[in-house]
Amino acid sequence: MIPPVNSLVKYEVPKVKSGHDKPKPLMDEPSSISPSKSTKASAVEAAKLQETEEILSAILPPREWNEGGQLWVQAVSSHPATRLEVVGLKEQLDHRIQQRQARETGICPVRRELYSQAFDEIIRQITIECAERGLLLLRVRDEIKMTLQAYQTLYESSIAFGMRKALQAEQGKSEMRKKIVDLEETIKQQEKVITDWKNKFDALEKREAEKRVSEQAKHAEEIQFLKKTNSQLKTQLEGIIAPTKK
Repeated sequence: MIPPVNSLVKYEVPKVKSGHDKPKPLMDEPSSISPSKSTKASAVEAAKLQETEEILSAILPPREWNEGGQLWVQAVSSHPATRLEVVGLKEQLDHRIQQRQARETGICPVRRELYSQAFDEIIRQITIECAERGLLLLRVRDEIKMTLQAYQTLYESSIAFGMRKALQAEQGKSEMRKKIVDLEETIKQQEKVITDWKNKFDALEKREAEKRVSEQAKHAEEIQFLKKTNSQLKTQLEGIIAPTKK
């Protein structure tokens, strides 16, 4: 495991851990409390400090990595933050956002990571002053992470759903195109059938019209013949009847 990268969370000086030896600092850690003052520290304050360190370790677990065949551990700092350190945290946050070119709007993993580190540092500072408030902020942080994870899962699900719908729509579009081609071919065939039947109807109508004209002419000739015959018969009948009367 490679050494951890720089974080906005304040950590103690790294220490090497061994199975037999006590943790040894990577560099000489300055002692802010003299032996005389440490002997005067009350048991209540020592217990409170130990409890705070345990809570900090539970909230922000120590970082571990291997280097030079040894296991190094770096716990989160238990020293209270001053006003200047809080101002410095804000400046570091702005600087790293600009340095890592985080996006100001929209989804940005870099910006989310930096703000998460800043929030963890704020939780560390609050926990040292009041452990109860720190634990409450921890609940808030975990709830925010759960909400963001739910939104991310929902976003990924919506993307997958959209892709499936797009593929289904594309597949349905291809099927619809094929159906349109088939229907157009069917229409052409039906139009051809309609044209054939129309041509047959026109030819039949023409033949019937010609037949009707022919029959009418024939009928007129028969009527004319009958009228002529009737006239001749009438003349002959009158010629027969006239001499008898004389």
